[in-house]
Amino acid sequence: MLKHQLIHPKINEVLGRAGHHSTVLIADGNYPASTKRGPNAELVCLNLSPGIVTVAQVLNALLSAVPVDSINTMGIPPDDPYAQKGEPPVWEEYRAVIKGARLKLRLEPIQKWDFYEAVGAEDHVLTIQTGDQALWANVLLTLGCRTE
Repeated sequence: MLKHQLIHPKINEVLGRAGHHSTVLIADGNYPASTKRGPNAELVCLNLSPGIVTVAQVLNALLSAVPVDSINTMGIPPDDPYAQKGEPPVWEEYRAVIKGARLKLRLEPIQKWDFYEAVGAEDHVLTIQTGDQALWANVLLTLGCRTE
């Protein structure tokens, strides 16, 4: 019986095989998950319907289960047709999840095209596609080391 909040068997399987520096993408409902992922990445689809489940919900479950060294969001190019003024509101929700997990990590944006490149790397082991409809809601986690 698992004691953490993550109970999805496939996600637990992939995370159990992952190591330090492996990356996990929690993708929003607009992310092209079938084409923008690393050659070793598995895809788990949790997009039941629009808004279900959200990136923040998946982030909360993952942070209960694995050590994380860094958390990156997809940075917004100012000339992007979906650019908005200021930071996406969902990023504040992520900060609350990180704080609730008692982590001292900061959200660090990676510009959109560099983000796609980072996700395409060999260390990318998992994409979790959500139904999140928030714009710019993608989160890339870099896994850390277990020190306990």
